[in-house]
Amino acid sequence: MDGGNQSIVSEFVLLGLGHSWDFQVLLFMIFLTLYLIIVTGNIVIMTLIITDPHLHSPMYFFLANLSFVDMWLSSNTTPKMISDFLRENKTISFAGCMSQIFFSHFIAGLEMVILVVMAYDRYVAICKPLHYSTVMSLHRCMWLVVAAWTVGFVHAMSQIVVIVQLPFCGPREIDSFFCDRPLVINLACMDSHKLKVLMNVDCGVVAITCFILLLISYTHILITVCQNSKTGASKALSTCTAHITVVVLFFGPCIFIYVWPLNITWMDKFLAVFYSVFTPLLNPAIYTLRNKEMKNAIKRFRSYYMDFKRNN
Repeated sequence: MDGGNQSIVSEFVLLGLGHSWDFQVLLFMIFLTLYLIIVTGNIVIMTLIITDPHLHSPMYFFLANLSFVDMWLSSNTTPKMISDFLRENKTISFAGCMSQIFFSHFIAGLEMVILVVMAYDRYVAICKPLHYSTVMSLHRCMWLVVAAWTVGFVHAMSQIVVIVQLPFCGPREIDSFFCDRPLVINLACMDSHKLKVLMNVDCGVVAITCFILLLISYTHILITVCQNSKTGASKALSTCTAHITVVVLFFGPCIFIYVWPLNITWMDKFLAVFYSVFTPLLNPAIYTLRNKEMKNAIKRFRSYYMDFKRNN
């Protein structure tokens, strides 16, 4: 890396998820449908939270932010993957590749912190209910979201400023459907072992710190509610199951992609698809199907729409 950016590679070749044309067409239809559901589902959640006064609380404010980030997470790689299914030459420019890496880490760091903030919100609501309105004021909620965006940006910059300077002078095939950071680093014309370890440590610090904070929050919630009620365990689980499910769905693939890579091609591809497509797809379903307030908001919106349609 002493010579700065010595790259003479102007684009990379993505090998994608398969080679059979019929299989590619099938994948195109499947993932196009899933992507449209992701965008629609998350837009519906954001619209309901913005327009329904019953949902104007810190928990739903953070949920709206999570929905936006989930939509952005999928949009970073999925549209390119979908369009490549119908292309023979699946190439991506050097700038496009660096952009995917940057936003992948930006979004990952951002979503991790938002999940921690949501856990903190539930901790205050359940463990310190009398102080909730004071602790979770609008001003503090705004600053928590700003902090999440800041952490995501700083984490992404710490990755991309190093990767963009790597010398890429030879191989340019990436055995994935997007520019996965470990695979891109493998193409550098240098011994990248120490660099990959440092990158994994960088990701690990963010991921493990957030995961520990999540464990502490949910452990305190369960202990507090169990001590205050005989049916505390079931109530706590009912309140936090959606949050915990989303945490597991997000952190599981994320850890094995960026912190502790398995280096098994088919498994890496599966985890990448799950992380970028199925996690943003499942989050809206989890929060709407398991949340009475969201269900009621959907009913109110539907009733308002039907009334408006009849009157016009």
